[in-house]
Amino acid sequence: MPLIYVIGLAISVPLIVHCIRTGRNRMWMWLLLALPLVGSAVYFCVEVLPDLGNSRAGRRAARGLRDTLNPEGDLRRAENAMKISGNVASRQKYADELVRMGRAAEALPIYQTCLTGIFAEDPKVMQGYAQAQFAAGEPAAARATLDELIRKNPDFKSPDGHLLYARALEGEGNHEKALSEYAALAEYFPGAEAGVRYAKLLKQVGQASQARETLEALLERAKYAPAHYRRAQRDWLDQAASELRT
Repeated sequence: MPLIYVIGLAISVPLIVHCIRTGRNRMWMWLLLALPLVGSAVYFCVEVLPDLGNSRAGRRAARGLRDTLNPEGDLRRAENAMKISGNVASRQKYADELVRMGRAAEALPIYQTCLTGIFAEDPKVMQGYAQAQFAAGEPAAARATLDELIRKNPDFKSPDGHLLYARALEGEGNHEKALSEYAALAEYFPGAEAGVRYAKLLKQVGQASQARETLEALLERAKYAPAHYRRAQRDWLDQAASELRT
């Protein structure tokens, strides 16, 4: 069997698996077997690439590639946009990029300029500021900002904000309150992160059996969740499985 055909077959096999699992037209399988190299290229462009572009994982992969090739590209674009418009949205975007790049301390004064005028009590801006404070190693300040957010915006709901609040409490060393918040979060948080963090803290404070129950329930639910959920939550589900083994 020619080497080129063997190589092509090795490439086409995972695409055949993809074809079967995703319910694509079975004619693709014959093309992938008969013309593995050409068929693989056509199948990837027609069936796989559009899904990657539309999926969260695909967008994350594309962003990861951009970040590798040009790690500060988004940061520079956000900075330029801020210099041009100077509005709160552009300043917050720049501050968020600074946080993402690990420069949270630089984001704090920018966020402070956002929390003025009609945006002084804006819940999304306040949550972003708390996130920057937490990332800068100031969990107590982040928790205080979130307490103020809740006081000024009692009807505002945000799973991400609630998770940040629990993490800030944990960062302060207030484990009892943090566990209470994590327990509430684990019931409704859209991803697996809250449950995993809850289990880790339970294990840390000596409640290993409850931690195990939490992780087992999380992984059991994931078995019946849609495939896109399992893909999006793969890192946290892997952490849950790893915690069960230790």
